[in-house]
Amino acid sequence: MPEEDEGAQQKLVLLSLYLLLLRRKRGRSRPQEHASQRVQEGQRRGLLRKYHALRQKRLTLLLMARIWQHRCTSSPVIGNCSDWWEQVALQEFGPQDWLEKFHMTKDTFLLLSNQLYPKLCHQNTRLSPEKKVALALWRLATNIDCNIAGTLFGVRSSMVLRCVKEVCQAIVSLLKPLYLRLPNDHELRNMARIFNAQWGFPHCVGVVDTIHIAVASPTHCIDDYRNSRHCPAMVLQAAVDGLGQFWDICTGFPGGMENWDILENSYLWILARDGGLLSKPPKLFGGRALKYVLLGDASYPLQDWLLKPYLDIEKLTPPQLYFNYRLKQAHSVIENAFLRLRARWQCLLQPNNLTLLPTMVLACCILHNVCEMHASPFSDEWLEANEMNNFPQPNHPPSESMDDSEAEEVRKHFCSYFQNH
Repeated sequence: MPEEDEGAQQKLVLLSLYLLLLRRKRGRSRPQEHASQRVQEGQRRGLLRKYHALRQKRLTLLLMARIWQHRCTSSPVIGNCSDWWEQVALQEFGPQDWLEKFHMTKDTFLLLSNQLYPKLCHQNTRLSPEKKVALALWRLATNIDCNIAGTLFGVRSSMVLRCVKEVCQAIVSLLKPLYLRLPNDHELRNMARIFNAQWGFPHCVGVVDTIHIAVASPTHCIDDYRNSRHCPAMVLQAAVDGLGQFWDICTGFPGGMENWDILENSYLWILARDGGLLSKPPKLFGGRALKYVLLGDASYPLQDWLLKPYLDIEKLTPPQLYFNYRLKQAHSVIENAFLRLRARWQCLLQPNNLTLLPTMVLACCILHNVCEMHASPFSDEWLEANEMNNFPQPNHPPSESMDDSEAEEVRKHFCSYFQNH
């Protein structure tokens, strides 16, 4: 009996110790749970603040439109709603108003309007070319509701979309040769020098990559336009220089195509294949005559003019790992360019009609270059629209089957250069 009592006492002691440890464990986990809950609550409140701020802006614009419409119909002095542009926007808008509504300065807007005037002045509408540009830019920059914009400018919502189409076509026709064109030999040298100074990657003239832009579900070939995330999308392939400005654009491809397939069907592939990236006379790099190179991610084929990172991280040598590090750093220039493109021209964050989208995308890329070249300020607040956008970008599988075996020597040459410098 004493042994049984002693065994029972030991069990009680062990049970007490277990309960004590359990309490301490719960005590330690509660602060972590509370901290996690506080973080989640902060994120939820942040999203709510953004939502209410955007809602407040929209309601303010709607109120402005209704007040102005009422003044137009009740006051014989003002006459018609189209006077809002002349009496309010042109006369009373300050620098911050121009940036908020058009995502560019007034000087850049006036320069753009003058450049587009020859194309827009022949369009048979009662809107002036300057007013058409303002209406289209406001829609492209903020994705403002067509009814609100139409009320402020005294036109129907259908006219807003018509202005967007006309202005985008004029931008592509008149400004593409000025702001988005293939570089000549002298410009390639300058691009390589700037890229090396900005990103530490020599003999390189840019980075190539793609983004997917949502389309309103097309009635034909819908399966072709669904990307790997099963979202209807159109693909934009772009090459940017060291300053984040576009110098080659290829768009209109369905979302079901892979990056290597798009590249092979683009003019950039033809240009590089025919020696368009080889300076005359050939410029030496590390004692070897090489074409200027572009950088891409693992989804692109390795070529003597297109470098991509090494795969199989566990088996790489230190020079190869360092090459990947330098390439990844330099690749961020196009990631930043895409972020700024969609933040400044927020129409690209929403599904658009497939027939207009290729022209709209190309026009927005040209406008991106216009604003960057003329130092039109960029507001970090615009990036919030990117964060709230729920259209996912697909993951592209690595491409090795299209690699050029001779191009591996070029990549090794760059590895040796980085190792020696």
